[in-house]
Amino acid sequence: MTDTSTNQDTPPTLDIVDQGRGQSCVKLSGSWNLRGLLTAPDLGRKISSYAANKNIQWDMTPVDVLDSASALILWKAWGKKLPLALQLKPEHQRLFDLWQAQPPPESEPGGYSSSLAIKYVSQLLANFWGQLLQLVTLLGQLFLDMGYLLLHPGDIPWSEISITIYESGVRALGITALVGFLIGIVLSYLSALQLKIFGAEIYIIDILGLSVIRELGPLLAAILVAGRSGSSMTAQIGIMRVTEELDALSAMGISHSLRLILPNVMALTIVLPLIGIWTSALALIGGMVSAQNTLDISYLQFFLKLPDVVPLINVLIGLLKSAVFGLMIALIACHFGFRIKPNTESLGNETTNSVVAAITVVIMVDAVFAILFMNVGMP
Repeated sequence: MTDTSTNQDTPPTLDIVDQGRGQSCVKLSGSWNLRGLLTAPDLGRKISSYAANKNIQWDMTPVDVLDSASALILWKAWGKKLPLALQLKPEHQRLFDLWQAQPPPESEPGGYSSSLAIKYVSQLLANFWGQLLQLVTLLGQLFLDMGYLLLHPGDIPWSEISITIYESGVRALGITALVGFLIGIVLSYLSALQLKIFGAEIYIIDILGLSVIRELGPLLAAILVAGRSGSSMTAQIGIMRVTEELDALSAMGISHSLRLILPNVMALTIVLPLIGIWTSALALIGGMVSAQNTLDISYLQFFLKLPDVVPLINVLIGLLKSAVFGLMIALIACHFGFRIKPNTESLGNETTNSVVAAITVVIMVDAVFAILFMNVGMP
């Protein structure tokens, strides 16, 4: 789109020619290209000042070379329309015809207005509502699959459930034991410092028993499983999307919910209460070790007093919470897994969203349980 018939090294020039009777003409000559404009930075200012006069004439016939960048500068200086008194070569006319037919897009003004903020919030709410409906649909499909399996027990995917229990439960015993043991030590040590002030060292058993069995054990296990196993489930489904395995299952008539969602949900619902008990037991052992060293409370005394200060209903509440945690973690992991598009960027984003959403929902559900069972199980 550049005329190269003449020498391109001629610098661009701008002259004012007096035509008499108060009429002036701006005469352009030379090579009006990007390289030439860089050698004469003051030309842009001159063009803008002369373009403010709508009655002035423009003569561009002496211009040897005109490129798109120079044409755009002139076009903007003229107010995005050609002057009435303009003389130019036909080959240069095509450049201005291009801008006149399709003007360049204007950049958006900086800053945020109230309308943009409202639009952003409305999009967030619409996205949240849409994902909530998808989760409810997923849960409804899960109940339909369970009803189908009750009528056709031979179709229960035992192998998938067993593999998920092993991957999400057995292989998580190490990390949950370590975290539970250390949390028990920290909680016992910090509580002992305060109980010593009031001479109430024996109440360390009450604090550890209620807090660990009822709250910390199930919550820690759920958070660890959400970060470890929930992300794995999401990534696994996402990789199946990328490798088109999901499309292959659909082509073979195999239900995604029956073979992928149901085994994950059932496995986590079964295994998470067991992991919660395991984490609580290790946390209590860590608390016992710390209490014996800091408060001189023997292991036997701890074991004998623990059933008296922690009613059995607290254990049942912890098991119920863990089962609900497992259900929600598996549902959220599968939900974000099926949202993954067939590219690696979406795989990473949705896996991260899955972990964040699962941990957030676990804490919210724990708060709901704390409110509902506020007066239940207290000695």
